[in-house]
Amino acid sequence: VQLQASGGGLVQAGDSLRLSCTASSRSFSRWFMAWFRQAPGKEREFVAAYKWTGGSTYYADAVKGRFTISRDSAKNTVYLQMNNLKPEDTAVYYCAADSSLISSSIRIESQYDYWGQGTLVTVSS
Repeated sequence: VQLQASGGGLVQAGDSLRLSCTASSRSFSRWFMAWFRQAPGKEREFVAAYKWTGGSTYYADAVKGRFTISRDSAKNTVYLQMNNLKPEDTAVYYCAADSSLISSSIRIESQYDYWGQGTLVTVSS
């Protein structure tokens, strides 16, 4: 599975951005797809996840209520709609996917086998 992330950019605080992650696989039954981010000097952290079958969503507390993860099945694409962006959201955002996760492990970076290349989001104050 190859993941292609896009949509990053430079915005001002309060603005919105939508990230996209398109996957090469044709079947995602039982897959989780997720977004992680890594700010300068910090470890990579979980942002949001989407369970392909059933549509359950999961969010980090820091983004809950501002970010929305969704999918377009026809395009094999997962989106991360980011609203009311803050300077602390500045990071490289990575999409990740795995077919063998359970809900309790979706926030753990090491549990994902497939990663996209990352897209930079910069939020100025």
